Amino acid sequence: MKQLYTSDENFKKEFDELLKRGHMDMDNVSKIVLDIISQIKRNGNDALKEHIEKFDKWTVRSDGDLEICTEDMQKAYESISDDLKHSLQVAYDRIKSYHEKQKPNSWLDFEANGNVLGQKVTPVERAGLYIPGGKAAYPSSLLMNAIPAIVAGVEEIVVCTPAPNNELNELLLAAMHLCGIKKAFKVGGASAIAAMAYGTKSIPKVDVITGPGNIFVATAKKLVFGEVNIDMIAGPSEIGILADESSDANLLAIDLLSQAEHDEMASSILITPIASVANATSKKVYEWLEKLNRKEIAIKSITERGAIIVTRDMDEAIELMNKIAPEHLEVMTKHPFDLLPQIKHAGAIFMGRYTPESIGDYIAGPNHTLPTGGTARFYSPLGVENFIKKSSIISMSQKGIQAIGRECAMLAHTEGLGAHEASVLERLK
Repeated sequence: MKQLYTSDENFKKEFDELLKRGHMDMDNVSKIVLDIISQIKRNGNDALKEHIEKFDKWTVRSDGDLEICTEDMQKAYESISDDLKHSLQVAYDRIKSYHEKQKPNSWLDFEANGNVLGQKVTPVERAGLYIPGGKAAYPSSLLMNAIPAIVAGVEEIVVCTPAPNNELNELLLAAMHLCGIKKAFKVGGASAIAAMAYGTKSIPKVDVITGPGNIFVATAKKLVFGEVNIDMIAGPSEIGILADESSDANLLAIDLLSQAEHDEMASSILITPIASVANATSKKVYEWLEKLNRKEIAIKSITERGAIIVTRDMDEAIELMNKIAPEHLEVMTKHPFDLLPQIKHAGAIFMGRYTPESIGDYIAGPNHTLPTGGTARFYSPLGVENFIKKSSIISMSQKGIQAIGRECAMLAHTEGLGAHEASVLERLK
């Protein structure tokens, strides 16, 4: 695991390389993805069947084979243990409670002269959720994407998830049942994004697509944006940790590895002004690696994309972390809330010793679909607002248009738009 010191001459060059961690070479896959999208638009279900046979290694014999039936979801839910049912329900309830607080309201403002201005909030009619299913299945991602849509009031939720060898994770199916999903399909990758964006005989066209995925999924979302809305373009998972002399190296190490075990492209970065904490954490990382069932993945991630940075002081540590703008940020200091005002850019912020990033992945309540690769500078976590749209409301009274009509006409005249000008002046007569 790289260990960098801000006092070193070559630190800036090495740090700039870290900032490129989220770069995805979309140029190299764009041609492939555009071809996939074109095939889906042209051939619909037939193209889907070809892609599934090629990428997921099973044969779709009829259109009905694409769909996941609700009976299978129910059977999967009934087959899991009571403890697992309870855990899923606790997660569901906490995520729902948190997202209900996000829901924006419609409003009207009545001016003294009779004008009415306002905003109408309306859910999208149909949302498409992409749930990864390649190296691992993520039932938690289903909860995190479906529940905000449910809270928003979306009429129809469509789920797409890959089914390698025509096999699906039982817990994912159980989570679908818990969320009341009625339409779900065994389709993955760029094919799924294209199918939801343009529609096929089986998969309906949606209004918004959310959910994480690999570089092909991310590129497809970027390319269909405008045909549908999307949540964000997410890359590999990442964690940043701020630590001081009070931090426990053992906890720091396992928290760094909680991201490294996701995949080889994940990045884990610890920043601390305490050299002894840096050294102890590095040692603990390698002790923990020997215990992980995804050891090989974690080793590659932590070696190639992990780093421990030792700074001159905590202010410098925070400054560097703001430049990184991590997906997950743990503030593992004695008084974490004292630092919160200085933190500008992070997808989710985990405060204090007893708040591991993992608690946010599953059960705390806030969404775990987060901006990556530094995009926390301008993106927000997935939430209810991704599934709603706002309409402006404008109603002018006779007195109201008299009060501001001439100014409006003048601005229209200045822009050379005669009909705009006349449409106002006619009402002032």
